[in-house]
Amino acid sequence: QVQLVESGGGLVQPGGSLRLSCAASGNIFSIYAMAWYRQTPGKQRDLVEQMTNAGSTHYADSVKSRITISRDNAKSTVYLQMDSLKPENTDVHYCNADDPQVKYWGQGTQVTVSA
Repeated sequence: QVQLVESGGGLVQPGGSLRLSCAASGNIFSIYAMAWYRQTPGKQRDLVEQMTNAGSTHYADSVKSRITISRDNAKSTVYLQMDSLKPENTDVHYCNADDPQVKYWGQGTQVTVSA
């Protein structure tokens, strides 16, 4: 089992920045990729950006150049730096970790972009 705990969400003005954090614990040695997803109520959960253990990244075209994923292996933590935020970025953001058999999720953290 893997546990994921997100933090860093909140209210920010348009054009502002936030950094989300996701700390992993448990059987983390089985994880081969971690990612951030976003979800609007009533809609599907969409990928924002993913990073594999090899350091490869995959991101949604809509967030290209404004959002950056990174990880600190010593802390078993993955981050999502979000810049130039827009009101349409308002969503619940979820941390995800994949092992060969299971897709793990955090509890989600709310990001609200509003003046």
